[in-house]
Amino acid sequence: MSAVEAVAFSEVLRVYGRDHPADRPHRANTNEDGEENLRRAHSLFGSWYRIELGRADILRVVLPWHLSEGGARELVPRTGLTVGRAADLVRADPAGYAEANPVCAAKLDRFSRAAFTAVYLSARPVDHPDYSDVRIREGLIHLDGLHRMVGWEVAGRLGGGAAVTAYLAAESLPACLGTPLEGKPV
Repeated sequence: MSAVEAVAFSEVLRVYGRDHPADRPHRANTNEDGEENLRRAHSLFGSWYRIELGRADILRVVLPWHLSEGGARELVPRTGLTVGRAADLVRADPAGYAEANPVCAAKLDRFSRAAFTAVYLSARPVDHPDYSDVRIREGLIHLDGLHRMVGWEVAGRLGGGAAVTAYLAAESLPACLGTPLEGKPV
């Protein structure tokens, strides 16, 4: 994980809107919900950073409750789960998971082949019912990108030095990242 720079919230919204339009025609488009999470995080922290994540970082990202796009089997319990653990659950029974959760499985499959796009994280859970019971309260907490991160890991695309851009909402840059290359929080 490495710091790249502090960024304005307007840039975060611009990149998000470009890559994840709310009116994109696909089944179970949750991009509007993702943008709402970005706004919650901005209200909570007020500062954003663009960072680069490697596989180990992504596997540690904490996911909030996810009922698998209305499917029959929870991917992430209300207490939360890391990307790595969620990917393990999908890999343990891919056919069963797909049968129980066809919409979520289709998203995982589609994103497993799609180009890497930025993911969105916060340093603590945002104020939303899906995050209220998450046990891990600090670290890299998911705001948007669950299907992408899990799909990339299940497909084996995160190895070999792959780097993924992330936008992190945090009061200050976590010490493990060092200092931003350009400027202070904006």
